[in-house]
Amino acid sequence: MQRRKFLKNSGALTAGMLTTPIIAATDTYTNNPKPRTNVSKATIPIAICTWDFGNATAKAWEVLSLGGSSLDAVHQGVMVEENNLDNQTVGNGGRPDRDGNVTLDACIMDKDANCGAVLAIQNIANPISVARKVMEETPHVMLVGKGAEQFAYEQGFEKTNLLTEKSKKEWEEWKKTSQYKPIINIENHDTIGMLAIDKNGDIAGACTTSGMAYKMAGRVGDSPIIGAGLFVDNEVGGATATGVGEEVVRTVGSFLIVELMRQGKSPQEACEEGVKRIIAKNKDKQDFQIGFIAINKQGETGAYCIHPGFTYRTYTDEGHVNNPSGSYLKS
Repeated sequence: MQRRKFLKNSGALTAGMLTTPIIAATDTYTNNPKPRTNVSKATIPIAICTWDFGNATAKAWEVLSLGGSSLDAVHQGVMVEENNLDNQTVGNGGRPDRDGNVTLDACIMDKDANCGAVLAIQNIANPISVARKVMEETPHVMLVGKGAEQFAYEQGFEKTNLLTEKSKKEWEEWKKTSQYKPIINIENHDTIGMLAIDKNGDIAGACTTSGMAYKMAGRVGDSPIIGAGLFVDNEVGGATATGVGEEVVRTVGSFLIVELMRQGKSPQEACEEGVKRIIAKNKDKQDFQIGFIAINKQGETGAYCIHPGFTYRTYTDEGHVNNPSGSYLKS
């Protein structure tokens, strides 16, 4: 949160509309989230994503502005970060597990509740594209590990060495101690999750990640799990998560947020409640991060992210991030 604006809205500038969700944090584990000071305006079409991945949302908006579907928008949008070698938390160039293997997770979901996912796939640069193939070309929802990789080759995907020299050097440095102490926004990754609504009012979502750096071989978090890392109900809205996947899985976080919206909560209220429930179950933990973004059928958005070890509040209404720790960053 000190380095990035959590929710990036591509539709705001291009469509000439302003979406200004507030992201707040609790002072302690037990305090309730502080009230919002403003509410996002409805915008359709729209694409939003976790973190400040402006190139990704710009690509999604390009698809939407040309009349493309929300499914194509989120697919092409998150692929931008999968191909970004400077992003060591997603796709090609991602940080490896503790054995030095880069394993990727991704899922995608469309307006009709069709979905596809790949888990712990290796040697494939664009797992989101393989996840879509799983959705469209197989009777299954998930393919895992070697089976997912073999399916990708059968679909024409090329084998790629995903471990860049930069990530390899960092892993070799880590091996000198081999102490797994996740660092917020470094080992405790910045997953990209994206939600979009197209001109027809249809919603889709996608989520892709390389997972936690130096994880145990075979570890999978929430990102490729439908209902945890991503969920879309075209009658209600969609949600996606970032942060420590284990905590999101335990609460089926994204499904929870969509159901809260179904019950009448705004996207912002639903995101805050989702984070609040996770924090309530983890009062003794200090070093983890959880965040959600959400969008409803009307195009209203919400975003909420917290690291319980410190207090912060971000304001997007003036285009700045105000951090009580002392840094002041222009977003």
